[in-house]
Amino acid sequence: MNTNTKSGSLLTRARALALAAGRGFVLALVTLPGAVLCFTSTLVSISLIPIGVGLLTTPWVLGRLRAFADWRRVVAAEWGGVRIPSAYRPIPEDAKPWTKTYEMLRDPAVWRDLRWLQVDMSAGYVTALLPAVLLFYPLEGFAVAAGLWRPLSQWGGYWYGFVHVTDQASALGAGVLAAALLALAFPLAPWLLNAHFRLTRAVLGASQGELAERVRVLTETRRDAVDTSAAELRRIERDLHDGAQARLVAMGMDLGTIEMLMDKDPAKAKELISQARKSSVDALAELRDLVRGIHPPVLAERGLGDAVRALALRLPITTEVNVELSGRADAPVESAAYFAVSEVLTNAVKHSGADRIWVDLHHEDERLRVTVTDNGKGGAVPGAGSGLAGVERRLGTFDGVLAVSSPAGGPTMVTMEIPCALS
Repeated sequence: MNTNTKSGSLLTRARALALAAGRGFVLALVTLPGAVLCFTSTLVSISLIPIGVGLLTTPWVLGRLRAFADWRRVVAAEWGGVRIPSAYRPIPEDAKPWTKTYEMLRDPAVWRDLRWLQVDMSAGYVTALLPAVLLFYPLEGFAVAAGLWRPLSQWGGYWYGFVHVTDQASALGAGVLAAALLALAFPLAPWLLNAHFRLTRAVLGASQGELAERVRVLTETRRDAVDTSAAELRRIERDLHDGAQARLVAMGMDLGTIEMLMDKDPAKAKELISQARKSSVDALAELRDLVRGIHPPVLAERGLGDAVRALALRLPITTEVNVELSGRADAPVESAAYFAVSEVLTNAVKHSGADRIWVDLHHEDERLRVTVTDNGKGGAVPGAGSGLAGVERRLGTFDGVLAVSSPAGGPTMVTMEIPCALS
């Protein structure tokens, strides 16, 4: 039983050693060329910004850098159990190249990535390669001891570590050294691979300042969401009090009067019955409008695409809606996207002077992206007090972003993105 336990433990340690060596070797093969390529291409692209070329190339290059860094985060989590937080600022895909360049270069995460590349090309490469060396180098020593020293002795012997191999006795000394190195490799190789991932986290992980900024932004968006919800509840209360409730009270009074007039003045009672019926129809219509303003039934039943199509049909401007969604997002995300689109369309109808609107909804890269374009006069600014500011706050609750392109003379393009998965 003890023998079986020891054999199982040795097999487990051998598997861990082989796994660490293999993974370290793969990382070493990727680390140096990948880091060098990303680092040089980024420096070249940024240096070309003053002549204009870099404005076009930098977003693409930095996008590849982000992808490389995110892949290393995934590898660190899956191979080493080391989780590295990512804190990139979201950039709308439909923004202009120069806007993307400016926003990306303002992101501290970009400069942290560049610092990490320099470490990854040096200390990171060494810590990734050492686990493989600790396994393969002892195997070379065993091969020397087994007879490989003979052809090597033709060139004046062979140095294996500090052992000068010239005959079988010295070759056996190399084998002993190889056995000692292999014994050290069992604990050291997995530790070194883990050290590589910890080094990556130390340089690539978001700093406390960035995480604090992230918390501050989330706190603000949560506060905005709470304020918006409170304002929405007050609006519902006001609409119920001034609308449907008032009509229902009046209808109750009419029914009381009808009850008294049934025998005395049937004609007047009949007239009041007709008036009460009309009041009930109006109250029902107001309640339906109120429900639609809280959560449209078509949104719950048919999803975001059909809800936006229904919204477009009620507009006085010709509106084309293109939907490419393979599933449905969570209900809160769909609701936020729907009311954001509704607000943008309302602004376009009221202020743009457009005679045509295009709405595009699609999902890619784990993001719901909605673009609303009109051929109006332009000049839309998402400043304080505008409807677009409210849209921005609504999207911010879900980590979403808003981008507006609206030059004087038009057209206006409003792009909204919300990170989410589809069912």
